[in-house]
Amino acid sequence: MIVILDNATWHHARLIRPWLEENKRYIELFFLPSYSPDYNHIERVWKLTRRLCTHNRFFPNLEELIEAVFTQFKMWSQGSDTLRRLCALT
Repeated sequence: MIVILDNATWHHARLIRPWLEENKRYIELFFLPSYSPDYNHIERVWKLTRRLCTHNRFFPNLEELIEAVFTQFKMWSQGSDTLRRLCALT
């Protein structure tokens, strides 16, 4: 299994190193270069989500914010050319 990670400090935790060493034949960590949001597709998804769901909107409570975001994700889970293009490698 290959897991692609950004370079957040918690992805380099010392506590997990022994486990990774024991399981290196099963799992490999691939770290993206620092400060490379273009390679991290979820950054593109979050940017579009904020623009479509939360930009310039007031949410009186956390539940309404969560509902707005989940509604968008539910729509995308049905299939979306926009989301597919957003996550395509270029």
